[in-house]
Amino acid sequence: MVDSVAEIKAQALAVGFHKVGIATPAVGLATTHLRRWLRLGYAADMVWMANPKRQDLTQVLPGVQAVICVALNYYTPHQHAPDRPRISRYGWGRDYHRVLGKRLKQLGAWLGQRFPDSQNRYYVDTGPIPEKALAQMAGLGWIGKNSTVISREYGSWLFLGEILTTLPLPPDPPHLDRCGTCTRCLEACPTGAIATPYVVDANRCLAYHTIENRASALPPAIVGSMERWVAGCDICQDVCPWNQRFAQPTEIPDFQPYPANLHPTFASLCALSEAEWQQQFQGSALRRIKPEALRRNAIAAFRSFRERSDS
Repeated sequence: MVDSVAEIKAQALAVGFHKVGIATPAVGLATTHLRRWLRLGYAADMVWMANPKRQDLTQVLPGVQAVICVALNYYTPHQHAPDRPRISRYGWGRDYHRVLGKRLKQLGAWLGQRFPDSQNRYYVDTGPIPEKALAQMAGLGWIGKNSTVISREYGSWLFLGEILTTLPLPPDPPHLDRCGTCTRCLEACPTGAIATPYVVDANRCLAYHTIENRASALPPAIVGSMERWVAGCDICQDVCPWNQRFAQPTEIPDFQPYPANLHPTFASLCALSEAEWQQQFQGSALRRIKPEALRRNAIAAFRSFRERSDS
């Protein structure tokens, strides 16, 4: 199957992916880390992280023998406007699930035609897949101290996808850790969410609270450190030397920012209606954050911003 690997990788690049590699479905070490993370309570209320399928990919696809891992660079060089709400880069443009999903569907269809006896199943952050661990195992990059996958070519501005396959493909060498002694991400996090290098406590993470937290009010400790973030948080990525030196603007039009997502106003988000939410975030990954949560985030971030400005 060695020749087939080269063919598969060429096809993955042909459909538009920036990086591709092969990983083994044996995720033992990742499972050990996941179990410890769960025991420490760092998943907060993300109960789906405890899905046993995440620890045994044969439960996701019986007979799986390899995982084709792919990545797309989504970086654009735009900057946040001063005194405005901040939205994470991942949500500036079109929903990455759709962009990657379209390419993965093409690659999966090609696999089915080229290897008709194979079974293949693809995912884009939508199933019980330890995608970051698999990406490192496949050589796409390494898991940094901020728990993001960092590549030498694109930094950590990568969307990840996977195809589980029954094809017996030999895996690529795993990527080595290139963080070295750097601790910029740990030092920059305003809430101390990076509990120890490579371990993020969701209970203290701005990204978790602005995206996944469904409570009517955010914890006071989070509100006091929001730094204008209303949807996600990029602080630990913005300070990463690999991003500062090696990030490359993406050529994918779908990842170019929608103006309303790049430079929103506190006034518009604090009073966001259902109809306005439907219009502004059509085709956006930010639809995961419902209008009531966006209003909650914006109001909290604005109050925090005003208090800091007045002090």
